[in-house]
Amino acid sequence: MTIAAHALAWLELARRRGRDVLTSEEVAASVNTNPVIVRRSLGDLQRAGLVTARRGNGAGFSLGRPATEITLLDVWLAVSPEPLLALHHSEPNLQCPVGNGIRPVLTDLYEDATNAFRAELARRSIHDVLERILT
Repeated sequence: MTIAAHALAWLELARRRGRDVLTSEEVAASVNTNPVIVRRSLGDLQRAGLVTARRGNGAGFSLGRPATEITLLDVWLAVSPEPLLALHHSEPNLQCPVGNGIRPVLTDLYEDATNAFRAELARRSIHDVLERILT
């Protein structure tokens, strides 16, 4: 999530400075990580329509839509396939009173927390993130 948000904010700043396309190497230099990691994240963002990839001459990545229209929820949904909070990977001991009752209780709590998290991310755009960075 953090790498994806960073990449999108950098693509938006580059666009504002007159560079519509950045290579994964340029994005990786800003993130200070390996371009392979950035390409994986940009691939997820591309599949979600948040970035576009250009091949050939002038190859690289650009925003797929205006930064004001890319919410952090869009980013999270594009790059975070796992649930925010997960239950046990295996069935707990149903003979134990805690093991028998914990799943429904935690399911409700996790659903409430996830809904609050998603609502907060939906209120913020990549534009908003970049504006806070630049102030």
